[in-house]
Amino acid sequence: MELKPLAIVNGRLVDPAGTVTVGGVLIRDRVIAAIGAIEPGDADVIDAKGALIAPGIVDVGGFAIDLPAFMAGGITRAALMPDQSPPLDEPALVQRAAAAGKPDVWIHPIAAATRGLAGEELAEIGLMRAAGACAIATGRRAIVDSGVMHRLLAYAAALDMPVIVHAEDAGLTAGAVATAGETATRLGLPSAPAIAEAMAIARDLVLAEDSGARIHFHQVTTAAGFDLIRAARKRGVRVTCGTTPAHLLLSDTAIGLFRTFARLSPPLREERDRLATIEAVRDGTVDILCSAHDPQGPEAKRLPFTDAEPGMAGAETLLTLALTLVRDEVIDLPRLFALLSANPARLLGLPGGVLAVGAEADLILVDPDTPWRIDADRMAAKAGNTPFDGLPVQGKVIRTIKGGRALG
Repeated sequence: MELKPLAIVNGRLVDPAGTVTVGGVLIRDRVIAAIGAIEPGDADVIDAKGALIAPGIVDVGGFAIDLPAFMAGGITRAALMPDQSPPLDEPALVQRAAAAGKPDVWIHPIAAATRGLAGEELAEIGLMRAAGACAIATGRRAIVDSGVMHRLLAYAAALDMPVIVHAEDAGLTAGAVATAGETATRLGLPSAPAIAEAMAIARDLVLAEDSGARIHFHQVTTAAGFDLIRAARKRGVRVTCGTTPAHLLLSDTAIGLFRTFARLSPPLREERDRLATIEAVRDGTVDILCSAHDPQGPEAKRLPFTDAEPGMAGAETLLTLALTLVRDEVIDLPRLFALLSANPARLLGLPGGVLAVGAEADLILVDPDTPWRIDADRMAAKAGNTPFDGLPVQGKVIRTIKGGRALG
């Protein structure tokens, strides 16, 4: 269907390449036709009234297709983890997932590394790539068998597909629901030492270095983990990593008196690791901020802490919470949108993520100053399991535009 041209005027253009400038965007035929001091001509006009105009968010590694949450959060492309029911380990399942977001959000399935995500037998990765998979993932767990992991990385290297890894040593984390430390001890919770993350990262970095694969650690949350990644990069290993606003803004004390909404995987860490995660964003070690969106209903969360499922609804609060890093002067606005848009698109080889003439017109308008309060009972997501319930925040997506079409 042919779309009428759209002009967005009176905004502040945030280019992840490094600039913030006053101006607008003209969209024709679903792509950006002009940037800066534009002439709307016959186009429909949106007056941004000073709001930020930025690339739509490309969210890597959410666990659910949740279109209302994506649109509310400014996510125009969502790379979906293979942990679905059934797991995305067949080409037909990949094709079906890719179609699930149309016409409002691009869904980019990530293929399961092993059949049923059991960690034993490699799935038909080549066929799933042909069906539209943008990457390969181990799912919610690491692959225990080093031989399987080595074969996976070697195969992925031959296809030049990134492998997205959950980094926790299963031998150490079995039965654990929290990170080891004062909080877990005080509450009497089964816990695992934070080095479980570093041990998994260390092994997989060695295997990736040997195979030449591109490896992406989905959520890195510890000082030791970041140190390993920094050292590997110096050796030339093709490694990237992400983290979430929850691990940047909350420590393990947020689980309070058994608050199941704060039970995450990997778990919230001690304060020293939280501060190390912020420093890793500041110094460029972290490449991507992701939501790890995992909406869980009361049947999964209104349980004793040890029985509750891990995960949080993070899609619609991803940008709002990440703006805290700008207000705290950890990073600037262009760098923020590099973490949210440009770098994820580059990792997965997807369109979007940039402000450039000829680029896909996936854009968001953001008022960075709007105050509001996160309310778990009023979220757009399928479920409101957020550890930030009741938190006053600042900054809100006011318009999401996908392929030149304003949504909502």
